[in-house]
Amino acid sequence: MPMPWTYRHASKEWRAILDDLKDRMDLVSDNSAYTALDGVLQVFRRRLTAQQGLDFASVLPAIPRAIFVAGWRPEAEPPPFADRATMTREAQQVRPHHNLTPDSAIEAVAWTMRRYVNAADFQRALDQLPPGAAGFWHVDDPEGARPRIF
Repeated sequence: MPMPWTYRHASKEWRAILDDLKDRMDLVSDNSAYTALDGVLQVFRRRLTAQQGLDFASVLPAIPRAIFVAGWRPEAEPPPFADRATMTREAQQVRPHHNLTPDSAIEAVAWTMRRYVNAADFQRALDQLPPGAAGFWHVDDPEGARPRIF
């Protein structure tokens, strides 16, 4: 089996993800885009068991996959998904003194990630997760989030 594209071209893919995140959230720095992505991923993974999180992470691109699991301490009883505004505020509390994460962060991260995942694998992973997981990754403009071609 050949090496997966996401491993062979991780730097190129990561650069494109950061650029999409910055454009989508109107941010100017890679650091602010990274912080927003990290916060959104932390909010999502907090609501999953370890196995659910690992299954979901396996469909993400290489670097977001690493960010998803970095420093994770799964909770014995994950909390349920909340409304998007509540979860956005939670993402904005990650590194609060250096966080420029906008209110559109969850939608922007969802839109961007959909450009870099296999849609069928992503949906299959979401279908195995608790109620609210698929809604977390909902985007209003799914046509605009078509896979990015390099």
